[in-house]
Amino acid sequence: MILSSRARTGIVAGINPVAKLGVSALIAIPLILTLDIVSAAVALLLECVLFLFAGIGWREFWVRTWPVWLAAPLTGVTIALYGETSGHVFFEWFVVRISEGSLELALATMFRVLAIALPSVVLFLTVDPTDLADGLAQIVRLPARFVLGALAGLRMVGLFLDDWRALELARRARGVADRGRIRRLLGMVFALLVLSIRRGAKLATAMEARGFGAPGRRTWARPSTFGFREWMLLLIGAGISAIAITAAVVTGAWNPIFGPSV
Repeated sequence: MILSSRARTGIVAGINPVAKLGVSALIAIPLILTLDIVSAAVALLLECVLFLFAGIGWREFWVRTWPVWLAAPLTGVTIALYGETSGHVFFEWFVVRISEGSLELALATMFRVLAIALPSVVLFLTVDPTDLADGLAQIVRLPARFVLGALAGLRMVGLFLDDWRALELARRARGVADRGRIRRLLGMVFALLVLSIRRGAKLATAMEARGFGAPGRRTWARPSTFGFREWMLLLIGAGISAIAITAAVVTGAWNPIFGPSV
């Protein structure tokens, strides 16, 4: 569930969601273009300083980010076993080959996943969907019809869990939930799909009736501003990327995916 930024007390919490989206892109794009451990490790270290101002506790941080910490080592293990072979080969069996090069790529990939995914998860914990929609429509100038439709759909996501629980309780009350789990699962998925389509049709009709699809310039109840704090956050993100890339180039670890390495 995405929490409102007004419920947070951190410095980053009250910043416009568009800036958070931008800083995530500024950090991620350079790391996607290279595969080396130095740039990813430096970026991750600098991001940890930024996390201190996000306005979330350590317990919530680990609860929210544990899938990332689980996925990163699993990705590294896959690269270590099946990655490009180079240098000394430590182990070889069938299609599995562990070498110096594959281990280096595995470590770089693991840090890379952490450095790209963690900022996105932590920053968007403090994003309210309505604030994000206001920013995308007023600052980025995306079409209001598209933004409002996406916001309405996002607001409906939370109802899926309630609908699933209601369907499960209803089937248990009717005595059809004790056997045939796979068949029951498929039936519940189909029922949830039908229910979602009906709710979506009603929501679209209601929004059209209230003028959400009307042509012309739209007014907004809450103005979305982009000021000094937002620009500073973008500058920090650009600085993290610049320092990480510089460190990789200086140490000779820069390994771009496209083009020759330094």
